[in-house]
Amino acid sequence: MHVLNDAEDVVALAWADYGDVRTVVAMHEMSAHVSTNRVFQVVLSDSSTVVAKVSSYGSYFLFAEDHDRLARCSALLRHGRWAGFLAEVLTVDKRPYTWYDGRRWCAFYTEVKRAESLPKVLSSSDVAALAREIARFHHACADIAPALPHVSNSVKGDAIHLLDQLTNPFASRNFDLPPEDIGVLARSTHDLLMHLEAVHYDEWAKIPILVDWNLGNFSVTRNDGDVQLFSRWDYDWFRIESRLLDFYFLSRVSSSTGDRTSFTYSPHTLTEPRFVEFIRAYHEVNPLSRRDIEFLPYAYRIFILNYVIREGARFFRHDLCSQFRRDAAHGYLDASTRLDLRPLLKIVDA
Repeated sequence: MHVLNDAEDVVALAWADYGDVRTVVAMHEMSAHVSTNRVFQVVLSDSSTVVAKVSSYGSYFLFAEDHDRLARCSALLRHGRWAGFLAEVLTVDKRPYTWYDGRRWCAFYTEVKRAESLPKVLSSSDVAALAREIARFHHACADIAPALPHVSNSVKGDAIHLLDQLTNPFASRNFDLPPEDIGVLARSTHDLLMHLEAVHYDEWAKIPILVDWNLGNFSVTRNDGDVQLFSRWDYDWFRIESRLLDFYFLSRVSSSTGDRTSFTYSPHTLTEPRFVEFIRAYHEVNPLSRRDIEFLPYAYRIFILNYVIREGARFFRHDLCSQFRRDAAHGYLDASTRLDLRPLLKIVDA
């Protein structure tokens, strides 16, 4: 099988294989240049546009499975409040189309309309309004979850795989980290697995979640000053897991630091007063339990251990991956064990 080297060539060949009578006139790159994924706006011969994503991150087979589930989510949400919120995956014979050459893969999406972006630092009223909207979206996702087929990957499976990698004799070389850092990561992964067993995580409700709620991934409208979610694109970290895995990025959006182009993955945003208010507003619409709040540091560790440590080299640029991995071993994970959850627990215990 011939393997292409240039992402634009991949898009051109994938579109030809897709079989649409329209031809590609131009491509404009939309990539954030943080990850290894490449994203293009594709201009077609009838002046319409689609969005193409070219990836080599993770597994093609999980990519194809995710897009099947995403398409099902869109279909199940189509007749309610969330109709049109998610960018649609282009299909062939009513199934999501994906192209694969053995090393790279590609999918096409409708280009959703984009409304207003939230400001880099949200007002208190915007934090509360966003929380209520996310609560409603999570509720809708919980409603459709029973209709979705099971998936091949899981938080627990990812952690088991990572622990195997970290206890390999060549882990230090493979992760480009000194042995003492590997030891920190292995202990954190082991502790996470022990906690998943202790809380019977396998039995928790799982819903479709989007994980990455950076401001560049969604748009909103305002109705009488109140924020309403309008459209969402970018599905790099789509999962079917506990809704709690969405909350770390939502804490970042809510934070006093706001959205930044140069950032860290510190857990401190989970206990900022602004996130306390986010949780208060969310809880009023879609109640949380004490168990949920106590799991937030573990949900954060799942993100760090899976996406930064296990998958980081394939997803992030090399320089960012090295920085994030060092930061995880030297500070992030330890800091997450010392979070003061009492202000959040007061909300759910009231």
